Amino acid sequence: MTQKRAGVLGHPIAHSLSPALHKAAYEHLGLDWSYTYYDVTTETLPQFLQAMDSTWAGLSLTMPLKLDVIPLLDHVDPFAKLLGSVNTVLVQPAPKTVLLVGANTDVAGLVSAIEPLVGRPASAAVIGGGATARSAVAALAQLGCRNPRIHVRSIGRSGPLIRVGYKMELDLQMAKLDTLAESVESCDIVIATTPVDAHESLIELLSETAPRATLLDVVYAPDPTPLVAWWRTYAPAHTGLAMLVYQAAEQVRLMTSRDVDPQILADAVNLTLPG
Repeated sequence: MTQKRAGVLGHPIAHSLSPALHKAAYEHLGLDWSYTYYDVTTETLPQFLQAMDSTWAGLSLTMPLKLDVIPLLDHVDPFAKLLGSVNTVLVQPAPKTVLLVGANTDVAGLVSAIEPLVGRPASAAVIGGGATARSAVAALAQLGCRNPRIHVRSIGRSGPLIRVGYKMELDLQMAKLDTLAESVESCDIVIATTPVDAHESLIELLSETAPRATLLDVVYAPDPTPLVAWWRTYAPAHTGLAMLVYQAAEQVRLMTSRDVDPQILADAVNLTLPG
């Protein structure tokens, strides 16, 4: 296969584990491909995309570029368009140019991370209402849970998530964040999609609660996150490292048309993480 290059875009981005994951996959598959990170902002994204040519295989994107990239692409996978979130750009050859195609592998990563923990959950809750929450709702739907509770600070600002639920014919149970205690005591799984700087306030909110649900925190660093460390006093809790690995394996499949064992990627990232 012809040598190609790929990379991850974001700002800041030097902390990303994506290079370690993808390079491990390429080495295992015997591909002489390169993968690195590029510090790209919303403002510089159009120029970066315009400069791409047939030497590129694809890109991984972080927030807020997952949203900002959509109008800049030639085509967006219908599922990614429904979610309003593209974390993968594929570069397809075309006469005298290339076509940029958007896809979403976050949902596949979440499905693969959730299933070993709780199988097909009968009940679930999601903390947060942003792009990752939309992916979490879609993943739960694929696992048969079509009426998850969604805990947000402001229901009025959750329009994009509510629209996704409506289009997928889901029965989302929208709730304020201050009712979270009931869900952590009764649901099979709770998926936290908030940034790590919100963890202390969540722990304070739940300080008089003993969670029974399994927690999946989409944040993967530090490991454990503050929320995961606190939760483990009461119930099983996991960082988003498995989600990261599984979504990267799906990205590799889309870019190379070849499958890679996610364990190869997990081993590589474990060598990268401190401790």
